[in-house]
Amino acid sequence: MFHVQGAGEAMAAAHALSLPVEAYGNDPNIEMIWAMKAYQHAEVYFNLISSVDPKFLKLTKVDDQIYAEFRKSFGDLRIDVLDPEKLKSEPAKAKWRPFCMQFDGVVEDFNYGTLLRLDCTKDYTEENTIFVTRIQFFAIETARNREGYNNAVYSHAMETKSVAAERGISA
Repeated sequence: MFHVQGAGEAMAAAHALSLPVEAYGNDPNIEMIWAMKAYQHAEVYFNLISSVDPKFLKLTKVDDQIYAEFRKSFGDLRIDVLDPEKLKSEPAKAKWRPFCMQFDGVVEDFNYGTLLRLDCTKDYTEENTIFVTRIQFFAIETARNREGYNNAVYSHAMETKSVAAERGISA
């Protein structure tokens, strides 16, 4: 896990993230800040779907639009266990690009890098995680929530809490 050490580093990181990407080149410190931010987003999201029934989650103000456009463009995409080729290959990128761009100005930070689980029944691990744009994350996770695929995470978390409560352990 990554940690920003103090207020000075936090302010420097916030300033760095506000600059245009062209200002950096391949600065490893900036890459580390982006990785930290993506990891924190993933951790918060997984805790959320572990605590709240995913069918009730609203990820953005335009979930209905994102979901409708996603299923219109990617109606046959298997979302329970994603194939990275369906996200990262050149033909996939050509199909995803127009989908993503329609949310420029609609969804804040639509093109930020975000971590996505390949198998929605499992946690974020190195083997189960892929780097995607935020709008791809919102599209796939909104579909997983609405179509019941993320129920496995929530159900497992509730079972774990129930067993822990029976044993007098806080989970």
